[in-house]
Amino acid sequence: MRLLEVFVLISSLSFFAYGIAYFKSPKMKSEFIRFGLGRLGMLTAILEILGALGLLVGLIFNYFLLISSGGLALLMFFGVAVRLRVKDGFWASFPALFFLGLNLYIFFVTMKIWLD
Repeated sequence: MRLLEVFVLISSLSFFAYGIAYFKSPKMKSEFIRFGLGRLGMLTAILEILGALGLLVGLIFNYFLLISSGGLALLMFFGVAVRLRVKDGFWASFPALFFLGLNLYIFFVTMKIWLD
C-alpha cells in the first residue's frame, strides 16, 4: 500500500467519525454553538461525510480524490480560522491543522499524478 493510500484511509475514516459524531454527540453540537456556528453544524457534518466518501471513491477515480481532498482542506482551513477567532489554544486547534496539512498533501500529490 502506497503512502498516499494510507493517508487517504486515515483522513477518510477520521472524517467519517467526525461527521457521524456530530449526529450522535451533544458535545459536538455544543462546540458549534460555542463557535457561533450552530446553524452550520449539520452542513459541516454532511460535508465531512461526503468528503470521506469522495476520498474513498478517489482511490479509483483520481478526479474525486482531487475534489474531496481540496474540499476537506478548505473545510479545515476554515476550522483553523474559527479556532483562532475563539482563541482556542494550540492543542485544541491541532486536529484541524493536522487534517488541513494531510488533505493538502493528498491534494498536491493527486494533482501531480493527474498532471503526469
